[in-house]
Amino acid sequence: MALKIYSTLSNSKQEFVPLEEGKIRMYVCGMTVYDYCHLGHARVLVAFDVITKYMRASGYDVTYVRNITDIDDKIINRAADNGEAFTDLTDRFIAFMHEDEKALGVARPDIEPRATAYIDEIIAMTQNLIEKGYAYACDNGDVYYRVAKFEGYGKLSNKNPEELLAGARIETGDIKEDPRDFALWKSANVDDVSWPSPWGAGRPGWHIECSAMTKCCLGETFDIHGGGPDLPFPHHENEIAQSEAANDKEFARYWMHAGAVRVDGEKMSKSLGNFFTIREILEKYHHEVVRYVLVRSHYRSPINYSEENLKTAKVELDRLYTGIRGYEHVKALDLCEFDDENSHVKAFREAMDDDFNTALAISVLFEAVRELNTATKQQADNADDLAQVLKSMAATLGLLLENVDSYMQSGLGGAAISAEQIDTLIAERIQAKADRNFQRADEVRDLLKEQGVVLEDGAGGTTWRRE
Repeated sequence: MALKIYSTLSNSKQEFVPLEEGKIRMYVCGMTVYDYCHLGHARVLVAFDVITKYMRASGYDVTYVRNITDIDDKIINRAADNGEAFTDLTDRFIAFMHEDEKALGVARPDIEPRATAYIDEIIAMTQNLIEKGYAYACDNGDVYYRVAKFEGYGKLSNKNPEELLAGARIETGDIKEDPRDFALWKSANVDDVSWPSPWGAGRPGWHIECSAMTKCCLGETFDIHGGGPDLPFPHHENEIAQSEAANDKEFARYWMHAGAVRVDGEKMSKSLGNFFTIREILEKYHHEVVRYVLVRSHYRSPINYSEENLKTAKVELDRLYTGIRGYEHVKALDLCEFDDENSHVKAFREAMDDDFNTALAISVLFEAVRELNTATKQQADNADDLAQVLKSMAATLGLLLENVDSYMQSGLGGAAISAEQIDTLIAERIQAKADRNFQRADEVRDLLKEQGVVLEDGAGGTTWRRE
């Protein structure tokens, strides 16, 4: 089955045909770094991490670019409030972002360009657009893009330019030719955060940054452009207008957008008190449980984040980890290393080739773990092979990468009882059973159960896990 991708541009699934056979060039809009990454960022980080992992596991040579916006009004204002240089602020939150993505098992992109490193390229593209008549400089040093000049404006977001004009508000003193026009370059005082340009001191607008960085990192046309649910309009629409006008070529061939995150059915908002940063969530829940919540829904589907969903996710992930207990010696492989006739891998590939349907792919994991559990009980010869298949498929999703006991025994969210205390009580229970003091042995089991610790007696001794 050929890989199919749902492209926002066509509003349909399309067979994916890369510009260059065997190679994929992908650009995803990253963070504006002035605060900690939140749950919405986690959705985008994990979604495109899974997409990249799968494409590589399928044998593609992937160049993954995810930018950093390190100059913006919010950045400048936050730095001023803190009494620090804007570069100190952005460097700090870039480091925090890297910590968060590592904690979620998200691999770093191949290229991570910062907007401030591409000022010359941004100025050159802006000048090109002026010379072609797609942009104009105002007396105050601002430069705007002429939306009416670009015939294809609105093709990504399905917005009618005339309707945008009818709904636009004209502010008093607005120097734009058309209220729909957007800034390519913003004038600034020399003492402000600014760079010299043909139009005076200033800094780039938000949209032009990505057009310049994609061209420098991936070329004038590349395979996939991705981002969050709020980006098709105006950001990505404006990127298309800028890039295709400047380069006279198609910009990105496939457009992918992750779904939104809701918290207990409501939009995440600081004012509603349901706004969570990645690090706040990881203080309470194991990172693979959080990742599992984000992966088990299709990347385009909205996610409802709730305590109940997290608890359900842990129960399901526990089942998978329980299945691979005792198979620590088995190593995961890339999917392209398996025979095409392997039924589980074939079903997994079919799910992922259908626009990266992780929800269906996870159901394949549970089919595999059921077969593995049976093989384990029967001590079947193919048990190791089944474990390898399960681990390999899960690794493609960034799951089942922890030591089983470490995962099962992780104590987050202020666990009332430590691992050392648990081990001491288990030793006491074993001794009580040896002394035929079964009442005390049962009391210890019940005590641990009250603390959310489940004991499992087997041929190899007693193991434990947290509920």
